[in-house]
Amino acid sequence: MEKRIGVFVCHCGMNIAGTVDVEQVVEAVKDYPDVVYAENYIYMCSDPGQDLVRTTIREQNLTGVVMSNCSPLMHEKTFRNVVAKEGMNPYLLEIANIREDVSWPHEKEKELATKKAISIVKMAIEKLKRNMELTPMVVPLHKRALVIGGGIAGITAALEIASAGYETIVVEKLPYIGGHAAQLAGTFPTLDRVPCLMAPMIAEMISHSQIKIYTSAEIDEVSGYVGNFAVKIKIKPSYVDEEKCNNCGLCLEKCPVTCPSEFDRGLAERKAIYITPPETMYQKVLIDPGNCLHLNGDECHACEEICPTKAIDFLQQETTVEETVGAIVVATGYELWDKKNIPEYESDPDVIDGLQFERILSPSGPTGGDIRRPSDGKVPKQIVFISCCGSRDPEHGFTYCSRVCCMYIAKQAVLYSRAVPDGQAYVFYMDIRSDSKGYEEFVKSAMEEERVLYLRGRVSKLFRDGDKIKVWGSDTLSGKSVEISADLVIMATAMTPREDAIALARKLNVTVDAIGFLTEAHPKLRPVETLTTGIYLAGTVQWPRDIPDTISSTCGAASKVLSLFSRKELLHEPTVAWPDEEVCSGCGICASVCTYHAIEINPIKRVAEVNEAVCESCGACIASCPSGAMRHKNWNARQFFEMIDVATGAYV
Repeated sequence: MEKRIGVFVCHCGMNIAGTVDVEQVVEAVKDYPDVVYAENYIYMCSDPGQDLVRTTIREQNLTGVVMSNCSPLMHEKTFRNVVAKEGMNPYLLEIANIREDVSWPHEKEKELATKKAISIVKMAIEKLKRNMELTPMVVPLHKRALVIGGGIAGITAALEIASAGYETIVVEKLPYIGGHAAQLAGTFPTLDRVPCLMAPMIAEMISHSQIKIYTSAEIDEVSGYVGNFAVKIKIKPSYVDEEKCNNCGLCLEKCPVTCPSEFDRGLAERKAIYITPPETMYQKVLIDPGNCLHLNGDECHACEEICPTKAIDFLQQETTVEETVGAIVVATGYELWDKKNIPEYESDPDVIDGLQFERILSPSGPTGGDIRRPSDGKVPKQIVFISCCGSRDPEHGFTYCSRVCCMYIAKQAVLYSRAVPDGQAYVFYMDIRSDSKGYEEFVKSAMEEERVLYLRGRVSKLFRDGDKIKVWGSDTLSGKSVEISADLVIMATAMTPREDAIALARKLNVTVDAIGFLTEAHPKLRPVETLTTGIYLAGTVQWPRDIPDTISSTCGAASKVLSLFSRKELLHEPTVAWPDEEVCSGCGICASVCTYHAIEINPIKRVAEVNEAVCESCGACIASCPSGAMRHKNWNARQFFEMIDVATGAYV
């Protein structure tokens, strides 16, 4: 069949035309073999630009189209839809990226940029000549969602999806739901109590007919693909029969073991058998196997003997359940950087982090809302906040800003000033980043109405001096050194990924950044999607966020799930790997390098088999195959060599 290829070169305003001579590109390719039409236009993605493509396909009877414009990530789908409407197979369209690959990196080298653009367009033409007509694959779609994490992001995601009528499974590692948000004393800038805000959400989630909750649970294994993920969930035993337990609390009174409370960040104690915090609205009794005497070989049976309903069951074992879901929302949250990582700040009971001070400020916290310092229970009359502990500090911690610290310091200082009217709060800061609605006004009110003293400078050292904490710092605005004898010091430590974030990302085949936050497919165009189709990110698992931003990103992730579930069937890209069985030796190297676990070795034929619904077309198997048996649809060796010949020929 005769090839009739049309080439369309976009100006992209001045993004391309400001560097590349688009007229010269058109002149260079209009007489290229198999090209019957070449034209340029200011914005090919606009309606007039798309109309030009459609009209030309009809009038010139084109069999293939090369669009010379921006990245395929931007508009490949747009132009595939354009050609498909004219009856052309969408896989007979190629994108020549002359914006990101040419005009932007060669902004000051216009002659070189034009030459390179011509070469890239010709390469796309050569590839297109050998493209096959392909049809997307239809894959099954299970309209059930999995939400990993039971904090405010996970709760929001579950409610959004379940309220649309789809069954949702929530997996939370802790024995309770609510996450870090449940630990907070209030929000900024309104000072609303978070437990009051979350209580109706948690109550709705617990009672929702479409939501199933697993607490004390972790993701053990994930396989499959979008629409058909098989998930194994490992559930730890509570050693208490929930159906028999009536939460009477007698077992807590008799238990001889006390240990630090994780929910209160070590500022209070709990028993080895304990009841989950009331802030979580999901109360149940469970035994901590790490601290229980009986579970560590002792003969203690105190809780079992006192229990009137015989709910204690030391024989409970870890269980595994399997669920099949169509989409996954990852909302596992964050952790605070350990304040011990800054050696200049001496470790001391009265040097605490932001979440610990939230528990002190909370009416349901270890001190009942009375501001008492941990060491001796005295009311602190002078407190010091230190911002950017580990954030924006590459020498000790991280380069990034944790985004919430400036605002929660202001909130905590306001709450402290109102609780201790004769006290004084000091804030050492680098810059104040109050960049959302009402935030700047809130910080100013803290300074002016609550008498919080802000000092622009860093703290060089903390150390104990009698019953005081000496704080050595500087005030860069006055140019003077500052020394404060503080009763309590609060370090605004960096928000970091959870310790298990990387391990979870590996199970999900999701990428992480250098810090360990899970990364999105594209920061602007696909901010809540991952490169693994069907897996979405919500909240601080992706980056530091405050509660409004967390809710916004979570609603975005939930809307992606609902959009996915609105389809009758799923289509998968057909440009996948495939094995030539006559050449394949069954060595298994391709299966070992496949990140997506899309390849298996047939035990009978001893050849590789590709699950096309799982394959993401990365090409790792093709590069590693020693016999050259692995191939890629519309990316064969002949295409590569022809493209290389064009690319190198331009510079001979």
